[in-house]
Amino acid sequence: MIAAVDIGNTNIVIGCMDTKTRKVLLTERISTDRQKTDLEHAISFKTILELHHIEPSQIDGAIISSVVPPVTPLFKRAIQKLTNCDVLVVGPGVKTGLNIAMDNPATVGADLITGAVAAIDRYPLPVIIIDMGTATTMTVVDTHKNYIGGVIIPGLRVSLDSLSNRTSQLPHISLDAPRHVIGKNTIDCMKSGSVYGNAAMLDGMIDRMEEELGTKATIIATGGLASVVTPLCHHKIKIDDDLLMYGLLLIYEKNIRF
Repeated sequence: MIAAVDIGNTNIVIGCMDTKTRKVLLTERISTDRQKTDLEHAISFKTILELHHIEPSQIDGAIISSVVPPVTPLFKRAIQKLTNCDVLVVGPGVKTGLNIAMDNPATVGADLITGAVAAIDRYPLPVIIIDMGTATTMTVVDTHKNYIGGVIIPGLRVSLDSLSNRTSQLPHISLDAPRHVIGKNTIDCMKSGSVYGNAAMLDGMIDRMEEELGTKATIIATGGLASVVTPLCHHKIKIDDDLLMYGLLLIYEKNIRF
C-alpha cells in the first residue's frame, strides 16, 4: 500500500492505493493550511488513517504531487514521521513517461502532469482533462501521447468570492444550480451566472480545442467542483474523482521497484 497526496492551493487530497489491485482504498480532503507544522500535518494524516482502520506500518511508500511549494517539505516530513518510508515528490528528475510539448516543460504543474499520466492509461486519445479546483485547468493530450498544452481559468469559487467581495449588495452564496437559467432573484441570478456560466464556458472551450485538434476528444473532469458544473454541460464529460490518485500510483510505479 502507498500513500498518495495531492497538495492544492485550497485542499490537500490524501489517498491510499493498493499496489497489487491498483484500487483506491481511501481518499479524504483537508484544508491547505500554510501555517501548520510538519507535526500538525502528521496528526491530520494519522487521524485519517485511523478513521479508515489503517495502521501507518501498512504503508510501504508514498508520493506527493504539489502546487504549494512551502507545504511540500512539511507534508513529506509528516509522512516520514509516521511511516519511515521514502517519499517521492513529482517534479524534475522524476520519471513520468510523458512527453511535454510545452515552451518550458519544467513550469508545468505537477497536478497537471499527474492527471495526464493517468488519462493516457485510462482513456482513448486525444483527451481533454478538466480539473476544477482553485483554478479551472483544461489540458490536452494528443493521439501520440504528447502533452500539448491547455488553458488556466479563474476557478468558479474564486470568481464568485471576488464578485461578492467587490460588490456592496451581492452576498456570499452556496454553489448549486438553480432550477432555471433565467434567475428571478439576486441569489438565483448569481448561481445561474456562476454554475451555468461555467458550464457554457467549458462547452465553448471544448468546441474550440476540438476544432484545433481536428477531431473529437475524450473529455474527463476531476476536482472538487466538477460534479457541480459538468453535468450541466452539453458535451459528454466523464467525472473521474480518482484520476490524480491513479496518476500518482503510475508515477510511483515508474520510479520505485517493488
